[in-house]
Amino acid sequence: MNYEAIFKEAIASLKDEKRYRVFADLERITGKHPRAILRRNGEEREIVVWCSNDYLAMGHNPKVIEASANATYTMGAGSGGTRNISGTNNPLVQLEAELADWHGKEAALTFTSGFVSNEAAISTLAKLLPDCLILSDQLNHASMIAGVRNSGSAKKVWRHNDLEHLEDLLRSAGNERAKLIVFESVYSMDGDIAPIERIADLADKYNAMTYIDEVHAVGMYGERGAGICERDGVMDRMDVIEGTLAKAVGVMGGYITGSSAIVDAVRSYAPGFIFTTSLPPSLAAAATTSIRHLKTSSEERDAQQRQAQRTKDRLNAAGLPVMHSETHIIPILVADPDLCKKASDMLLEKHDIYIQPINYPTVPRGLERLRITPGPAHSDELIDHLVTSMVDVWNELGIDFKSDATLEEEAAPTAAILHHAAGG
Repeated sequence: MNYEAIFKEAIASLKDEKRYRVFADLERITGKHPRAILRRNGEEREIVVWCSNDYLAMGHNPKVIEASANATYTMGAGSGGTRNISGTNNPLVQLEAELADWHGKEAALTFTSGFVSNEAAISTLAKLLPDCLILSDQLNHASMIAGVRNSGSAKKVWRHNDLEHLEDLLRSAGNERAKLIVFESVYSMDGDIAPIERIADLADKYNAMTYIDEVHAVGMYGERGAGICERDGVMDRMDVIEGTLAKAVGVMGGYITGSSAIVDAVRSYAPGFIFTTSLPPSLAAAATTSIRHLKTSSEERDAQQRQAQRTKDRLNAAGLPVMHSETHIIPILVADPDLCKKASDMLLEKHDIYIQPINYPTVPRGLERLRITPGPAHSDELIDHLVTSMVDVWNELGIDFKSDATLEEEAAPTAAILHHAAGG
């Protein structure tokens, strides 16, 4: 068997489908976010990043940088091992206390990424619940679907944000059976929000547990930035709130919060936690500092929301195909993988704008897009430059300019159960 040929053929298939991804060699510049240095062919030039998940630029906050540096100088670069052996450092203990307080829960547990936290927590909780039925939203993230799959539990996929479908599945399962409803607050590719309170009502009615992923909302919404659940006053109705330290918090890592019993069960049984080296003191200290700041400062959130809305308004006024979004995430429809890549390349080469193309399997075929995430540091001047640049690219490549209403009509029949259909 020619093993190398198999791998080369797999890569060739991606290239034929125009889905092959090329990473840009970028160096973010402290104090100049959203600007970065692009390195290519021995040359360097400054570009503007429009697709960063460091939504509030907290990764560049001087207090956060100082906390990271101080922890490294005083405690070293690494954590020393897994939490069960030698990797529990004091900054990590402080971080988990801060996270539990943030979400109004008894306890918190950190992981090396949001993917790991979802996979480990969902799979472990479902395994511990006897004859558990997992009810998973159609558009849940791949990490959640990995947790569902790896639990080995029975599952039902409910149509995205369709409460009638969810209730039908809950009713069929019966009140006595263990049930775990897993869903997100903000869905990252479309920017829509789940009807959290009504899902909580159904969970109460049919005796189900709730598990919500708030990774694209923590830091961004609510009086103290704890997410959509805080904004809507329903944090106490979610059994598990999962989040990330890698987006609005500006650092790296994932976490869950919940009751002491739930968190202790995951800590004690989840292989993804038990056998993984813990976060180093520098990341834990930086994340704690960032969260403490976001609990008391709304300046970054207010500026981000203002600039996100201005960006939406300017893009819509220019006739660009802005897909409907309730949040800070702005998807621009291209609907063709080749054109999506070409648009991304042209924005970078001609206009010094970096926006990665989003193609299948992240979104359904036919809904390829550019995903824009404006932040507080994207000035009005940068927004104007983005809009004129995108209009130029759309005209040069012959991409359709369409109304928002047309986009919604087109998107409806092409919605697909992506990862679930692929075996999730």
